[in-house]
Amino acid sequence: MNIRLNKEQKIQVKDSSDIYGVMQQILLRQQRIDRNREHFWTIGLSTDSSILYIELVSMGTVNSVPAEPMEVFSFALQKRAVRIILVHSHPSGNLEPSEADKDITDRLIQTGHIVKLPVLDHIIITATSFYSFAESGLLKALQASVKYVPPYLIAEQIREDKAKEMARTMKQKGYSIIEIAELTGLSPEQIRDL
Repeated sequence: MNIRLNKEQKIQVKDSSDIYGVMQQILLRQQRIDRNREHFWTIGLSTDSSILYIELVSMGTVNSVPAEPMEVFSFALQKRAVRIILVHSHPSGNLEPSEADKDITDRLIQTGHIVKLPVLDHIIITATSFYSFAESGLLKALQASVKYVPPYLIAEQIREDKAKEMARTMKQKGYSIIEIAELTGLSPEQIRDL
């Protein structure tokens, strides 16, 4: 369900408090309907970090909410968002992310990598406060996870890391950039940057 935004809500996002300001209004408006259920939204951003849309992806139970990658990314891809922010509510008032919250965030980060639509943050909100995965450092830790990375991408990264190590050694031994590129498959730019 696409959330209608007024002009004041279509802001340029600078940090998570900007998102919370908009989402708090939406949460309070929607809480009249299903006050005790978790809600999960996505916020699509344009290239200048302005809010393109806010989409209610799903409503759950009192302590969980489903967030399937297909549902999370479908509207974002249709609207041509360049980044997304995940937001969900905790009716309990507890801002601490659960293991399930961390796990779905990890999964959605990896899905975002595959479809070239990065997850900028995941924010847990209540009527009075919020928790930002990005500001807490948790998003960065989850971005380093390989739990949901497809095996072919892991293998590709290992091959590239080995090629770069070989190129470093060849550079030290005086091989030319052209020779290194031919033997490693790396581009001359990649080799110069080593």
